[in-house]
Order: sequence, then structure tokens, then C-alpha cells
Amino acid sequence: MNAHKSGFAAVIGRPNVGKSTLINALIGQKIAIMSDKPQTTRSRILCILTEEDVQVIFLDTPGVHKPKHKLGDYMAKATEEALHGVDVVVFVVDVTEKMGAGEQYILKQLANVRVPVLLAVNKVDCILRQQSLPIIESYAKVYDFAGIVPISAREGENLDGLLAEIKAHLPEGPQYYPADMVTDQPERLIVAELVREKVLALTRDEIPHAVAVDIEEMTTRQKGDVYIRAVIYVERESQKGIVIGAKGALLRTIGAQARADVETLLGAKVYLDLWVKTRKDWRNRAAALREFGFYETD
Repeated sequence: MNAHKSGFAAVIGRPNVGKSTLINALIGQKIAIMSDKPQTTRSRILCILTEEDVQVIFLDTPGVHKPKHKLGDYMAKATEEALHGVDVVVFVVDVTEKMGAGEQYILKQLANVRVPVLLAVNKVDCILRQQSLPIIESYAKVYDFAGIVPISAREGENLDGLLAEIKAHLPEGPQYYPADMVTDQPERLIVAELVREKVLALTRDEIPHAVAVDIEEMTTRQKGDVYIRAVIYVERESQKGIVIGAKGALLRTIGAQARADVETLLGAKVYLDLWVKTRKDWRNRAAALREFGFYETD
């Protein structure tokens, strides 16, 4: 019988290459926020995959970018810290795009990493194989990857192959977390992220980075349903109007879509009470960042 393996895997890549989609596909549950807008993952969400002979603890990092405010500083620091103290790094790239400045910046960071780095070449379902080969070769020339794995996170293509590569680089070790635990994040934070995901998907470009969601109340009522009061914070009054929409239509749509995901998460009927408030320049206020769950680490 093979010895049990366990360890930590950091998933890194520039914004929007499919990191969160990949982790959610591997875990089999929706934990990491997904959106077609950049920089949607704001904290190192710990996701846990447990199988009979292995437990993989994934750190889903914010997309690598140049910080423009205190929130950006926090996200960049979280990504950098995720590369240290792990057993393997998974560098996710988009095969439909040539290597750019973002990837080159990450490769410079990886030069100081002393653990195996796997290259996960994502979105192979969107391009012909012969078109993907020069892209893959361009990465292989500039870094000595421990493995290169073409995948489609969205379609679930070759995820078993990637998981096998990750397992191969993990040390023998115990099961750190219970088998039924898929994240270390509290339910309130996951609910807040699910609401924010819908805001990102349904609003215009000027909204996303200025949105935070705070769960003010989350109570299981006598009949077994769950009452949730959530406040969507924006930075300007004009953004508040956009999120609410004409006669509240957009806010109702956000609520309906978020409620469906939250009910799946909690396994119960949910009454989602959504409010929209303005908190000016919250991304540059340390107290607000702490309140919304962005804690700095030493």
C-alpha cells in the first residue's frame, strides 16, 4: 500500500487565466470566486482536496498585478507569500495569448522559488493543437518546469493529469484536515464572495474593483431556512445607482443568482436581504480593509 501524501500547492498566474475555475473544478465545489473581470480573487483562499491516499491544500492567489491602492498592495503581498512555504507551485497560463509582461513578471518571482513548478497550460479547448505548441515552447525555453500539462479547466480536460503531477511532488504526510472539509474559509466569507461574484458579472467595467460585500447577519430560523442580510459597498453614489439598477431590477437579479448558489452551498432555503451602501475610497482605508476581511500577515 502506498504511503499517504499531503502538502500545499500554490496556484499562481496573471489575472483571468482561469486559476479559480481550475481550483473549483479540482475541488468539485464553488469556493473561489469566478468572473471574466481581472483581479477577482482578493485573498489566499485555502481549498482542500482529499482522496484516499492524498490531501492537497490549494492556495488560490490573487492575480498578479501592479498595486494601485492599499487593497492592491494586500493582494500582491498575498500572492508573494503564497510562493513560500508550499510544496509545489502551479503556474497557470492562457494558451490563447502569447507570453506578456505579466507572465515575465511572474517568471522573475519564480526564479527565487526552491520547490517544483508545474506549468498548467489552460484553455486548450479554445485553440488548435498546432497553434498551441509555439506558446508552450516559449515557456519551456525560459524556465525549467518540473512538468508541463495542457488542460481546460472549464471543460475538465486533463485535470487528472495535472493532479497526478501535483501528487508526484508532494511529500509523505498525514491528513491535515477532515475529509469533508473543502475550505478553511468561514461560510460568511464564502457567501460574501458569491454575492460579489454576481455583482462583477452583472455590472459595468467601472464597478468591479470598487465592490466589497459584508454579511451583517446570517441566522438559521425556526423552519430551517437561513436569513442573510448582506451589504454591497461601493465607493461612489453613481456606482450605487448602477448596482441597484432601474427600479431595483439589477439588484433583484444579483440577489436571485447569488441566492441559488448560496442555497447550494448551505443545503437550505435562503432569504437573501441585499442592501447597497457607499463608503468613499474604502480600498485605501486600512480599517475598512480589515473590516471586509483583508488581514495583513507578518
